[in-house]
Amino acid sequence: KYLNATPSRSTSRTPFQVTFGINARLKENLEIREMIENEWMQMFEEERDDIRQRTREKIAEVQKENLKSFNKKRKEAQKYVNGDIVAIKRTQFGPGLKFRNKFLGPYRVVRVMRNDRYTVEKIGEHEGPQETSTSADHMKPWLYADIDELESEEETEEDDSEKKRRRRDIDIVGEQQ
Repeated sequence: KYLNATPSRSTSRTPFQVTFGINARLKENLEIREMIENEWMQMFEEERDDIRQRTREKIAEVQKENLKSFNKKRKEAQKYVNGDIVAIKRTQFGPGLKFRNKFLGPYRVVRVMRNDRYTVEKIGEHEGPQETSTSADHMKPWLYADIDELESEEETEEDDSEKKRRRRDIDIVGEQQ
């Protein structure tokens, strides 16, 4: 009697309900009813704990795989010290900025914070905030170029191309003779 009045796990209905459409009226034998309910609750809790444990293991496994693939191409952030001159990445975009420089600068590092973050201040007059905080992945060292060196490199390139052109002209003239 009590087994026919106990809900099944799969249907969550009692066999009596499935057959007749109503709940069975039983003479109350509290001891049997209580034992069945306790057994049912214990099975439910064990199954729930087992599902949760398997889920924890699967989540840990996937997290480990994700960490491994993430760290594959990751490199350490460059470290800067107070006084370093850097360029910072433009983080705010708007109309007309598509062809503008991607980095602003020069800036000087004035404070080193934790987790590869820095406070920088503007050097000179140029576009960008006067002082801001930024992370190392949005910074790069500011490179100075000596204008005399650049001009001499351009002259050398021009000299090389001029020599090649003259050689070509000589070769063509030589072929015609």
